[in-house]
Amino acid sequence: MLGLGHFAQKIKALFIIYLSYVIDLNTQLNYFKNMETLLKHKLGEEEANTLLVKAVYLICIGSNDYFVPFTTNSSVLKSYSPEKYVNMVIGNLTTAIREIYKKGGRKYVFLGLPPAGCAPYIRALIPGNKSACMEELTTLAKLHNRALSKVLLKLESQLKGFKYSLADFYSFFIERINSPSKYGFTEGKIACFGSGPYRGIPSCGERSNEYKLCEKVSDFLFFDSVHPTEKTYQQFAELIWSGTPNITGPYNLKALFEQ
Repeated sequence: MLGLGHFAQKIKALFIIYLSYVIDLNTQLNYFKNMETLLKHKLGEEEANTLLVKAVYLICIGSNDYFVPFTTNSSVLKSYSPEKYVNMVIGNLTTAIREIYKKGGRKYVFLGLPPAGCAPYIRALIPGNKSACMEELTTLAKLHNRALSKVLLKLESQLKGFKYSLADFYSFFIERINSPSKYGFTEGKIACFGSGPYRGIPSCGERSNEYKLCEKVSDFLFFDSVHPTEKTYQQFAELIWSGTPNITGPYNLKALFEQ
């Protein structure tokens, strides 16, 4: 499986502080093209082309494009309407998909965005919060997911042999946030590790005695202020692999590998 993800190119300069931690989409695309050259040199053109066609490409993009402006007090979201901003992100992704397709990519897995406005870190930013999510951020995630679904249907009709799986990360998370016990969790809003409200203030690596750590990580949906626990990821991975079309479709990952 080959993976690409994160950051819309038109706005990456606005988030320069994060560039040392995240490999932007255009750079990853260049890495992919370099890998194609290396594969052809090592395997020969015919075998390399076969590998690129049979590969399944996992693409997870968008979280940082929406999350970072809220956490860095960036003015970028004030410069565009939500719809236009989302279209920028989706437009860059579409360009990348077409480039991969030109190199032979035919089978893709896309992860929809989760309700980022419900992460412990974001909840902790709302003064006096009594469990509300940040609606502005959640709305952007919904807009992104709808736009992504539409563009994938369009690409499917335009690109011969294009097949994909779109995993509904949003519904997956909302269900577990609202009804954690139904899925084997005891806590769906507070992180296992952190400090402050909802343990949403990152404390990792800091010399502080204020942080709290849960006794049983598997009871929690979130491990820290923004990242799910291993158990959460395990459940999602199982749904991506063999889930029904209502959670991952039109194909699941298993079906794509069997194509």
